[in-house]
Amino acid sequence: PDESEQLEQYLAIIKTLKGQPITIRTLDLGADKNCCGGREREEHISPNPALGLRAIRLCLKEPELFRPQLRALLRASAHGPLRIMFPMLSTTQELFQVLGLVEEIKAELAAEGTRYDPLVPLGAIVEVPAMAVAAPLFARHLDFLSIGTNDLIQYTLAIDRVDDEVNYLYDPLHPAVLRLIHDTLKAGQKACIPVAMCGEMAGDPKLCRLLLGLGLTQFSMQPASLLEVKRIVLDTDVDKLRRRALAVLRATDHEQVAARVAKLND
Repeated sequence: PDESEQLEQYLAIIKTLKGQPITIRTLDLGADKNCCGGREREEHISPNPALGLRAIRLCLKEPELFRPQLRALLRASAHGPLRIMFPMLSTTQELFQVLGLVEEIKAELAAEGTRYDPLVPLGAIVEVPAMAVAAPLFARHLDFLSIGTNDLIQYTLAIDRVDDEVNYLYDPLHPAVLRLIHDTLKAGQKACIPVAMCGEMAGDPKLCRLLLGLGLTQFSMQPASLLEVKRIVLDTDVDKLRRRALAVLRATDHEQVAARVAKLND
């Protein structure tokens, strides 16, 4: 879809939400999603699509895909509370390229006399371990973060979660995963920016108290999980939970972690 088609869809969403905020992730093609989109070019076959040209990498390599979306999003931001979120950043160089492109398009729109929100919040998904480790460097340049647990777990543990031969190793309670989540939450707190979580972990009632204790306050999930997770949040004294949740980080293997998480839910 071109800029006008995208703008039409974004405005329809904003109108429907009647003042409620909307966060839109920029183009996240690649891996299991075809990144050709009908364009007439020879498609490169990546030997490992999950680690190849996808998401923000594709957008920065092919700005003719990226610029129309950024223009449409910025134009839509003049009509309601909208946030823009960038997927799969792994280096600050990528971040600065993205932020530079956003500023360039803002200047274009201003020169055209086209309205946009000059303070539109910009954020990123933390789904690459390198970004989680360096979260303080990213947080100081962004308005919000969202931890994408599905890919973060996959990349941290070096397993393909859709491969039946190895997906038994996919473990949201792996000590390394929990440390990366906690470090990202701390980086957001230090930078005074909100940190949300999307992915299956955020909607798992068994993990809700652990995440609350680690400092998570914004959960994104499938509608089917909302009522149960909301009940747990309302029934939980987070201040009393915090020390016990941090003790989970000191566990050394899955069994210890699982046992301590189970105690949080007693």
